Amino acid sequence: MAPRANWKGFLRLSLVTCPVALYPATTDSEKIHFNQLNKKTGHRIKYLKVDADTGKEVSSDEVIKGYKVDTDTYVEVSNNELENIALESTRTIDIDEFVPKSEIDPRYLIRPYYLVPDGKVGHDAFAVIRETIRNMDMVGIGRVVLTSREHIIGLEPLGKGLMGTLIRYPYEVRDENEYFDGIKDVKVTKAMLDLAKHIVNQKKAHFEPEKFEDHYEEALSELIKAKRQGKAIAHKPRPRGENVVDLMDALKKSLERTEGTRERKHHAVDRKRRTHKRTAKAGRSTARRKTG
Repeated sequence: MAPRANWKGFLRLSLVTCPVALYPATTDSEKIHFNQLNKKTGHRIKYLKVDADTGKEVSSDEVIKGYKVDTDTYVEVSNNELENIALESTRTIDIDEFVPKSEIDPRYLIRPYYLVPDGKVGHDAFAVIRETIRNMDMVGIGRVVLTSREHIIGLEPLGKGLMGTLIRYPYEVRDENEYFDGIKDVKVTKAMLDLAKHIVNQKKAHFEPEKFEDHYEEALSELIKAKRQGKAIAHKPRPRGENVVDLMDALKKSLERTEGTRERKHHAVDRKRRTHKRTAKAGRSTARRKTG
């Protein structure tokens, strides 16, 4: 079953408008999730909203937001007041400008969404906006309100639809100099660089997400399976990092290891191919004997 839309409204480019729906492009639903339990009873832990002073439970309709000014003072803000300050963009994504994709710093990207026409009308206008962005090889920048907060969203074509990626504000991105200033200036020799480049070339590949495996998720699944079957769980020692004394020697050993791994992979592929050929040849021989 398709997920519910996170947001519905209108996409607008100047006077061209169409109804659209915004869907999450990623999901964590396939991952293993845990509940918190009472160790003594095995019952689930339930969290209640409790008044910090009286200790009494507070119902959801009695809860409002508050901004802490000092120790005991809060400025109370209602949901209606929050909606009013972003009313203009609550139901419309206005494309304010277009920027080259190469100019968007990856640190500013938050989360992707799929944007599709909502209903039977508006497909023509949607297609005009989508193909305009595609032909100009640009990203449309607009604003959208999600969970009572206004976000910047970048729109780009993806197949027949649009992908909208939420973009951080400048104050949300930390200055790299706070972390990088302490890194020493080291001169890398040409010999070291050549060896490192050779290692990289041996490991070159195309980006194919389907070949990535979530080893931790697999280990979690095996752990749960073993516990359900009452099996003992063996302790695995933590890996220890090696102390690199000679960087040049470490690069050479890395290269030898990489080349050895690559040869083993090629041999494995060749064996599979030879096995496949022998099987196919045997099949043809059997077929000829039967027909003869």
